[in-house]
Formats: sequence, C-alpha cells, structure tokens
Amino acid sequence: MLSAIHIFPAFRNHRSVDLLRAKYDPLFSLIPPHITLVFPFESTMTLDDLTEHIRTCIVGMKPFRIAMTGITGADGAYLFLNVKVGNDPMIELHDRLYTGILRKYLNRSFTYSPHLTVGHIHDKQLYESALLETAQFNEAFETVVHEIALERIDETGRSTVERKIPLLPRNPIG
Repeated sequence: MLSAIHIFPAFRNHRSVDLLRAKYDPLFSLIPPHITLVFPFESTMTLDDLTEHIRTCIVGMKPFRIAMTGITGADGAYLFLNVKVGNDPMIELHDRLYTGILRKYLNRSFTYSPHLTVGHIHDKQLYESALLETAQFNEAFETVVHEIALERIDETGRSTVERKIPLLPRNPIG
C-alpha cells in the first residue's frame, strides 16, 4: 500500500476545479483535488508512526492562506493550477516532512513547486489543445489551510484519508 501527505483545499468555488479535473485528470474519481506535500511512497510504517512524524514536523506551523489561479503546463503532460499566495508555508511543510523517517523518500531530481494538478494528458496533440482551452481560465481559488492529511492509496489507485492532522501555532502540550 502507498501512503502520501496532502493538503485538500476547501475552495468555496471547487466546482470549477472539479469540472476541469473531470475533463482532463484520470485521477478525478480516485482522489479529491489536492496539493501534494509528500509524494506517494511504499513503506511498512504504521499510521501511528507516520502520524507522530507529521505531528513532530509541523509543530509551530499555524494555519495559512492560499490563493491559486491560472493554469500552466508541466512536463509535456500535466496541467497545473498555480499557487499565487501560500507557496512558502507549503514548501516549508514539504521540507519538514521529508526529514527523519521520510528522508529516504525525497526525490532530489526535481525541485518541489506546490500546485494542484487539474490534468494529466498523455497524447501530445490533446495536451496542446487542453493548454489552449485553459489559457483563459483565470478564476481565483482561495482558502485557509487548517490541516494536512495522511492518505493511503490502494492497488486500484483510490485514495482514502486515514488521518487529518491540524496545524497549530504552538505545541498543544506546552
């Protein structure tokens, strides 16, 4: 079984993102719109071990605002909804989470850039067409991130949120 750590943003106008994903993203029916903090990895770690790691890593991280707008292409196959506000705290979360027990899963061959995938198109011609179709998509999406989620991904690719861990401004014990 695979695990991953995400932000599941609660946009009030999420239907627009859903319409794009339904058209362009083959994962639409398997996982809600998300921003990946830790990419899927296979391990034998327990949910409690992963949860404890996450809690330790996010001590002092308080809720933060994100704003997203504009669709751009990536790697000749992906359509990304771009982060305009909130990049820094997401990068900080990503960097903190890829320490300790998750350090070995960090892929150093690419630079982490927070985004929300709205499409994955393998056919080059369809991809170019989708880029043109989404070029004028300028709807803004805003929310406050209050928690991150630990998910498990089954053999069919379906995502199940196993734990939601709140962002707290200080250690809840002290």
